[in-house]
Amino acid sequence: MDLQPVDAGAFQGAASGWLVWGSLILVWVASLLPWRLWQPVPDVLLLVLLYWCLHAPARVGLTTAFVFGLLMDVQDTGLLGLHALCYVLAAYGVLHLSQRLRHFNPWLQTFQVLPVLVAACTLSTLLGAWLNGSWEGWEWLWSVLLTGALWPLLDILMSLHPRRLGGDGAGPV
Repeated sequence: MDLQPVDAGAFQGAASGWLVWGSLILVWVASLLPWRLWQPVPDVLLLVLLYWCLHAPARVGLTTAFVFGLLMDVQDTGLLGLHALCYVLAAYGVLHLSQRLRHFNPWLQTFQVLPVLVAACTLSTLLGAWLNGSWEGWEWLWSVLLTGALWPLLDILMSLHPRRLGGDGAGPV
């Protein structure tokens, strides 16, 4: 397989605000369900947030990452700011790499987004362990790895939206 940049599924126009904010709010509401308490569950909200940071940086950026991070901190009743720190660091990493990421297909983007996720969550987890005075172990790393592995699936799901298929909803031409 040749490693040429082959992002043929790029947006042909700006993403709809309804799609961007609707998907973020829908995923945030879904994160209120108790399935998030299971340790290796991927952070789908972070995944969707990073996706929109890459594909709609004018609508979703560091402020959005911070606000959703604070909402997750309040939801999890943990130390206020740990999710916010993780989300902001990951969003910054994706925004910083956005020019490079846009040239690759989702499968190759995964290998560049995964280290950003691991670094951001590692810093947040280490700070939380230091502030709590106890180390919870490495189980959180499974969640981060699963989150990164879902990157191509998210791109496939978002490509089903008519906006990505040419704007008329008629499907691929």
